[in-house]
Amino acid sequence: MPLFLASKELRSSLFFLTDIKLQNINWQTAANQQEHHTDKYYSQELVLRRGQPFSFSLTLNRPLSYEESLAFITSTGPSPSESARTKAVFPLSNAPRSDSWNAQLVLQRDSTLTISISSPANAPIGWYALSMQISSGGSNATLKLGVFKLLFNPWLQADTVFMSNQAEREEYVLEDAGAIYVGSSNRINMVGWNFGQFEDDILNICLSILDKSLNFRRDPVTDVARRGDPKYVGRVLSAMVNSNDDNGVIAGNWSGNYVGGRDPRNWNGSVEILKEWKKSGFRPVRYGQCWVFAGTLNTVLRCFGIPSRVITNFNSAHDTDRNLSVDVYYDPMGNPLDKGSDSVWNFHVWNEAWFVRNDLGPSYNGWQVLDSTPQERSQGVFQCGPASVTGIREGDVHLDFDMPFVFAEVNADRITWIYDSSRNTSKQNSSDTNTIGRYISTKAVGSYSRMDVTEKYKYPEGSSQERNIFEKALEKLKPNRTFGPTSATEAEREEREPSISGRFKVAGILAVGKEVNLALMLKNLTSDMKTVTVNMTAWTIVYNGTLVHEVWKDSITVSLDPEEEIQYPVKITYAQYEKYLKADNMIRTTAVCQAPDEAEVLVERDVILDNPTLTLELLDQAHMRKPVNVQMLFSNPLDEPVKNCVLMVEGSGLLLGSLKIDVPTLRPKERSRVRFEIRPTRSGTKQLVADFSCNKFPAIKAMLSVDVAE
Repeated sequence: MPLFLASKELRSSLFFLTDIKLQNINWQTAANQQEHHTDKYYSQELVLRRGQPFSFSLTLNRPLSYEESLAFITSTGPSPSESARTKAVFPLSNAPRSDSWNAQLVLQRDSTLTISISSPANAPIGWYALSMQISSGGSNATLKLGVFKLLFNPWLQADTVFMSNQAEREEYVLEDAGAIYVGSSNRINMVGWNFGQFEDDILNICLSILDKSLNFRRDPVTDVARRGDPKYVGRVLSAMVNSNDDNGVIAGNWSGNYVGGRDPRNWNGSVEILKEWKKSGFRPVRYGQCWVFAGTLNTVLRCFGIPSRVITNFNSAHDTDRNLSVDVYYDPMGNPLDKGSDSVWNFHVWNEAWFVRNDLGPSYNGWQVLDSTPQERSQGVFQCGPASVTGIREGDVHLDFDMPFVFAEVNADRITWIYDSSRNTSKQNSSDTNTIGRYISTKAVGSYSRMDVTEKYKYPEGSSQERNIFEKALEKLKPNRTFGPTSATEAEREEREPSISGRFKVAGILAVGKEVNLALMLKNLTSDMKTVTVNMTAWTIVYNGTLVHEVWKDSITVSLDPEEEIQYPVKITYAQYEKYLKADNMIRTTAVCQAPDEAEVLVERDVILDNPTLTLELLDQAHMRKPVNVQMLFSNPLDEPVKNCVLMVEGSGLLLGSLKIDVPTLRPKERSRVRFEIRPTRSGTKQLVADFSCNKFPAIKAMLSVDVAE
């Protein structure tokens, strides 16, 4: 063929290709998103799940000729590349493969083509750009088709987040409201939380969390390539939901002083927090505590399609030196001391995410602990997990990630010490092997009842299996163990068998504004007469054990006949505790009891005071897109006015954003009735959550289930 002829043909095919234009594209959004279980997202762009085909039709300005061939290009992240699997170029094919991107021609009618594209089941999640390449005679023309978002796919068996149980998938992926357990092991309470993972802009904000991470800033190409692995994504998120090392979402504060931000108890859900983070130019939102971090991480995990739930551990140990024991100190007067770095939290809240552990082997698949509360650094950053729940139960503390820390949270020994500052001496008072890690709780599937998952984390307390696992864990940690003051000998423990016992008993109701009435029950366990000196204190505390202020103290000396039990009344007036009580409503009472020439017996009890009731009532049947009235009822129980009253309400599918209502000052014993309007946008059972705060009650919670008809 003459050379000029070849170049002429080339020129004409080039002209022909540059002449081709995209006239219209129909993403078939409703059908695709229903197929992909993403129809709940309020999103302008198409939201898809990986490993599953989606169809769209496109209309060109002319039909394609038989010489012209089609290929598609998908790319994600900056500098996308085929070697990093962040870019794929793939032709139309009749034999789709599950491990790579592929495209099929479903229908061709004149210049309109219907195409089906499928992603691999391990593709990185995130924003994708899609282009079409038309080739003819060695020349190419590329048409940009648009963008879509790709998520994990718990409906697909080939995906590492696959969850086979439909009811569990509904709960742990699609449920946008829930409950978080708080309080103490002897008084478990529940607060509602609005996860709101489908709300407008939340998916975009969640994706931007990944783009703000240290990993992305250091090496964006590798970071984006690793986003197909839920293990990696979960760990990055556990670092990013707290703000300690980066421009993360929430700043933690346990001081009891929340000036310059919001008392953590006042949040009703994650939506407001995530939107505030974006609105502030990605500066940390103030302030959070563990359930706020966990509620927000739960939103992001579910938003990405990783099944997740919120877990509460009561009497949670914070072991700072990896010796699987926590040391707690008191002075001889009964005052709790901020000495040593270990602590026991009344409760601690974290998350479990569900996925396969290819790095550990199939027996460790399933629930994995992720904790975004900043407690200890891991690989130099405040992040925690994923730690396999099965691995924790079996004491496999040598595995990745942060297993010793989580194992200690649920299974450490609690060592109590009496510290005498005048002599600078510490004396071990008791060692308790079964108070840490109680009533590990999560919301049940499909209902608001509490599900206890303690047996998933450890064998029954007191069983030989549990002690054997504890010893196995200690053995595995030996090379890294730092032995603090915890190593008391068995002989020392033996000689300290006490001759007296004590406990605090609640007498009467525990309510904010009322006198706290307890009784110290003291018993002589021997057949000899005993004279006992007792030093007692009461402190207001934050739930993680942070001391706020001493509110009461007393000292007595009593004589006990053989085997006699007496009760000594403890009365703490409202005037004594009112100024120092935090939103946790917690008071720690302690008694150090000593008989001559014997070791002290330490008695303690944390009491939680109830808030007055906040009631929400729906005044009519709720229908989609129609206003309906809700009524809030609250009675001031105090003999003084309550001021600066604010009601905050939110609920996904019931309100757009949150509602803030200023409530007038309430006179002593006055009842308040406030009406407000909601306008449901979704049918089904939805949850309204409310927080009422004022100068005397920093955070009173209520929740209401609303059945919305079509």
